[in-house]
Amino acid sequence: MSADGPLTADGPLAGAHLAATSGALRLHIPAPHARPGEVADFGYLAIPPAGSAPRPDPTCPAGETAPLTTGLVRVLDDEGRAVGPWDPGLDDDTLRLGLRAMMLTRAYDERMFRAQRQGKTSFYMKCTGEEAVAVGQAFALDRGDMLFPTYRQQGLLIARDWPIVDMMCQVFSNTRDRLKGRQMPVFYSSREAGFFSISGNLGTQFSQAVGWAMASAYKGDSRIAAAWIGEGATAEADFHYALTFASVYRAPVILNVVNNQWAISCFQGIAGGEQATFAARSAGFGIAGLRVDGNDFLAVYAATAWARARALANLGPTLIELFTYRAAAHSTSDDPSRYRPADEAAHWPLGDPVARLAAHLTARGAWSGERQAQLEAELAEEVRLAGVEAEGYGTLQGGPRASASTMFDDVFKEMPWHLRRQRQQLGV
Repeated sequence: MSADGPLTADGPLAGAHLAATSGALRLHIPAPHARPGEVADFGYLAIPPAGSAPRPDPTCPAGETAPLTTGLVRVLDDEGRAVGPWDPGLDDDTLRLGLRAMMLTRAYDERMFRAQRQGKTSFYMKCTGEEAVAVGQAFALDRGDMLFPTYRQQGLLIARDWPIVDMMCQVFSNTRDRLKGRQMPVFYSSREAGFFSISGNLGTQFSQAVGWAMASAYKGDSRIAAAWIGEGATAEADFHYALTFASVYRAPVILNVVNNQWAISCFQGIAGGEQATFAARSAGFGIAGLRVDGNDFLAVYAATAWARARALANLGPTLIELFTYRAAAHSTSDDPSRYRPADEAAHWPLGDPVARLAAHLTARGAWSGERQAQLEAELAEEVRLAGVEAEGYGTLQGGPRASASTMFDDVFKEMPWHLRRQRQQLGV
């Protein structure tokens, strides 16, 4: 006997008895809802109406945000109207600038993708369908806030008006490449733009952002940090290290998980997205969490502004899951038709971020189809001219080459004797 009753099928061992008599155990292997050749269907997603998510005060206890980690913060409805308490109330000029930055990001991507296919660079990664994430968040952050991006946030630099010629030169690793060919293409870096060097080791930027934010708070500064990773990288240890330190020390940091449904070939369920939302992981660390429509420029802006206000109030970090879809291939070395339906992007229920913001401006009487077409043509020409200039400084195919002497630069603050000797021996 036990305090809870006899050890029988009717007592505490009932579960164990059932498991022992119900047959062999089965391992659950997550699988996407559709594979190549099958019909793309997102009917399993529960998309709440725009404007239905409550907006707590940024100073609320972290626990009060728990319902917001399983729902979805949305502002733009199907008619292009801004509804609900999360509407940031942005003026027409700001919205037009946001639309322009997203469209410029897309035009830049198209140009650089073609350059890679022409052999002018070895590698490229587009952010098609995710432009609202980087641009919307850049608009909500202060210019002095430090950015720790992953490789699909080129829109951060574009939204901060960083010259696209400079970005192109880094992709081409040419004579004007500020990184002197020491980074992979698209792994941008700019101290002046507050854009930390991108790392190919996934997840490292989360820990780095938390450390930077802790230092900012320790010094009594007024700048916060923001970091981005994909949902797949939440399975990396750095994700958990970062959330632990951010929680313990109340670091002024925004930790963004861009859930675009797919890693290079694994759907988001492999990283744990089947069992719970990625935003819900905030609860276990005692930090605030939000799950946001990542294709809604207004919702992205509002959530980021909310999280920034919370950080500035010394209330610590916010984990934001940006729910979006990677419409393009993972990279130029990826063929998504091998692991998902070819037309899946067209079925994504949250639409296209550029089209949605354009529709909102049009509904406000501040935009039109004619102005949209005109801007597309202007930006395409702007990017073309920038490409011509950047290619004039060299590409992977040919043109000017950086001096071999640059391999000795920026290694040590003061060049040691053995490197000076090697440089002399090479005659450079």
